[in-house]
Amino acid sequence: MKNVTPSYLKHQFLIAMPHMHDQNFAHTLTYVVEHNANGAMGLVINRPQSLSLADILEQLRPELPASAHCQHIPIHIGGPVQTDRGFVLHPPGQIFQATVDLGGVALSTSQDALFSIADGYGPDQNLITLGYAGWDAGQLEAEFAANAWLNCPFDPAILFDVDSELRLDAAAAKLGINLNLLTSQAGHA
Repeated sequence: MKNVTPSYLKHQFLIAMPHMHDQNFAHTLTYVVEHNANGAMGLVINRPQSLSLADILEQLRPELPASAHCQHIPIHIGGPVQTDRGFVLHPPGQIFQATVDLGGVALSTSQDALFSIADGYGPDQNLITLGYAGWDAGQLEAEFAANAWLNCPFDPAILFDVDSELRLDAAAAKLGINLNLLTSQAGHA
């Protein structure tokens, strides 16, 4: 008998289907950082919150005033787990104290990445989130089986060059899908 390797969704985008009822994920685009037999971890990349990098720096290093450009760097809601923990997605190349190269994108979780962005040393292309999305073993697969998600290949242009509110539709368009035309109603022929 042939061994079948499970198909995991690491380094893919998850597109929430229009009928997604979980408010944590309704109308979201999520980048899958890790997916294996033990579960999955991802970052929602299209939900900016009212916080900016300047607000975060006020907490992390209150003795230094944040530069004006920090007011314009949004902090995204990365998911409902550990909402006080920061994650920075950026192009590979710059290495910080805690950086993992995911192939086409890097993930940094240390404060020095935030300080580097704040101080103008880059990375200029970045997406900062607080919190992450987590799934237990088999949970994401079950949600896929229930048609809660679509997946599409990772595209750094969607992550770094498309405005937050347009990312979900841009990822769906890569699949040739207009989410506004999908319905949550089951059809019967």
